[in-house]
Amino acid sequence: MTHPTNLIGKTALVQGGSRGIGAAIVKRLVKQGAAVAFTFVSSEAKAQELQDSIIAAGGKALAIKADSANAEDIRSAVAKTVGTFGGLDILVNNAGVLAIAPLEAFTLEDFDRTLAINVRSVFIASQEAARHMKEGGRIINIGSTNADRMPFAGGGVYAMSKSALVGLTKGLARDLGPRGITINNVQPGPVDTDMNPADSDFAETLMGLMAVPRYGKSEEIAAMVAYLAGPEAGYVTGASLTIDGGFGA
Repeated sequence: MTHPTNLIGKTALVQGGSRGIGAAIVKRLVKQGAAVAFTFVSSEAKAQELQDSIIAAGGKALAIKADSANAEDIRSAVAKTVGTFGGLDILVNNAGVLAIAPLEAFTLEDFDRTLAINVRSVFIASQEAARHMKEGGRIINIGSTNADRMPFAGGGVYAMSKSALVGLTKGLARDLGPRGITINNVQPGPVDTDMNPADSDFAETLMGLMAVPRYGKSEEIAAMVAYLAGPEAGYVTGASLTIDGGFGA
């Protein structure tokens, strides 16, 4: 498949880009011409492999070790991106955690970590990235269809964290719109990744709730992100765009 090259000359930073949906986003943005930095926490070997494979193919990539629960790590990742590539045009907030437990067993530590990574890191990264963005800048948050539908017990805190992104995206659209910067929220449904494989028993249950009875592909989410990152999406902002096979229909 031939992808457009409408991101040539642009620089992107992807929070949480070493594997799964994040890695697919990194690869897609590179294919469309962007120089892409991405953060990782524990998957150092995968991050290095992804960076090296992109560079070997003639692209520009930079793997940055950064914990999205740590504000200074996030700010440093933005600074390293700008310092290496000379600017920042696109931010994708993909880092996320999922903790599921019954209400009576859900720990405060898991609650705080969920909010720190799924919500707080998005605010910090967006605030820091916006300092460097010019007209045409793009911020894309990776939320979840669970913001609209949580069909099983134990997921209330995760759903809350992803619902928070809806409000944050709408509010920041007002801050950034006058500067010609857009911000949007992509809400995937079940996607086939290492953390949520399509061949698990849990997947069988989820597919029974969907209009299209299959898991999504990481590349399908990346395609929507690439559209929002490109020049054709300049009139789309403050939106939550669901790509979930009809999970929430």
